[in-house]
Amino acid sequence: MTDLAVLIHNERVKLRAGALNTMATSCFAIGVLAPIATSFYNLTSDHVPVHTVVLGIVLWFAGALVLHWRARLALEDLQE
Repeated sequence: MTDLAVLIHNERVKLRAGALNTMATSCFAIGVLAPIATSFYNLTSDHVPVHTVVLGIVLWFAGALVLHWRARLALEDLQE
């Protein structure tokens, strides 16, 4: 590959990794931090069972971890 092609490839890889990591951050904020803040400040009018909230937090956190892990794997495609 030419130097220009390698630079373009690396920028595309970094863009993809950044997008995946942004999705991971969003999943964490929406699925983990928001329910914790809602329960901490008692902002819900309906009472959702605690086990349902905990299960949702665990699933969103797992999704965030998978997306972040995939972003790190994408960076392994960088070329010198």
